Amino acid sequence: MKILNFGSLNIDKVYKVKHFVRPGETIFSKEYQCFPGGKGLNQSIAAARAGVPIYHAGTIGPDGRFLAELLKESGVDTRYLRENGSITGHALIQVSEEGENCIILFNGSNYENGREFINQVLEDFGEGDILVLQNEISNLPYLLEKGAAMGMRILFNPSPMNESLKKTDLSGVTWLMLNETEGNDITGASDPDRITEILLEKYPQMKVILTLGRKGAVYKSAEECVYQPCFPVNAVDTTAAGDTFTGYFIAAIVEGKTMQEALRLAACASSITVSREGAAVSIPERTLVDERVRQLDKGN
Repeated sequence: MKILNFGSLNIDKVYKVKHFVRPGETIFSKEYQCFPGGKGLNQSIAAARAGVPIYHAGTIGPDGRFLAELLKESGVDTRYLRENGSITGHALIQVSEEGENCIILFNGSNYENGREFINQVLEDFGEGDILVLQNEISNLPYLLEKGAAMGMRILFNPSPMNESLKKTDLSGVTWLMLNETEGNDITGASDPDRITEILLEKYPQMKVILTLGRKGAVYKSAEECVYQPCFPVNAVDTTAAGDTFTGYFIAAIVEGKTMQEALRLAACASSITVSREGAAVSIPERTLVDERVRQLDKGN
């Protein structure tokens, strides 16, 4: 079994602000930093640091070569990563004093993944392999359709949300990893129980993982329901929290852990991420996460 993340790669430009900019307002940034990012890159690095082999496919521009190097250094297989002459996708991120963030994305080379390139990559994968996807690259509906037709198991993170995604067929998705806002956008419901109920009514075979911020996360399928509380932590930057959760969840699934164990591992890793600044650079190594889980089990 192989894991392929066909995902985004961004350059994150992070601005520390007293509060998020309001319409018509100009404010000073207290600090500026530049980090590697993109939901795809973050999730691949999280899975690799969690200890599982993962391939990353996608497109960068010449300005994004350091992203490829970071993936390699983190243990990600980059043979399906290509470079073109365009600008790499990037994000403008505001981080408030409370550690919350808001993000503006520019697609750049992430939207230059054509069907021919997708077909070339998927030739090396098949039934039972895991395909990880987010909504930050071009030809997403084609990837969802082709991956499902090949018998691949798909983990999909529907972020960032847009109108076209609301109309996308998700029947081929095995694991849907989303937060409350995305759940509301897709279902129209605000109550977590109702969000999962509507999704499973429409897609009975789907396994839904709904992250609830400070309230933790819940897993729901036709056979099982598991709740995972959030670990208390002093949040510094929540930018890559969800991506860390996703990558560690993938690793736990591949390792054959129970759903309770998978959610606990993912939640613990995510709690470490939010205590650090940046996106990809804040994702912890597995040894640190395992040690933290042991401490929690002992009540420390």
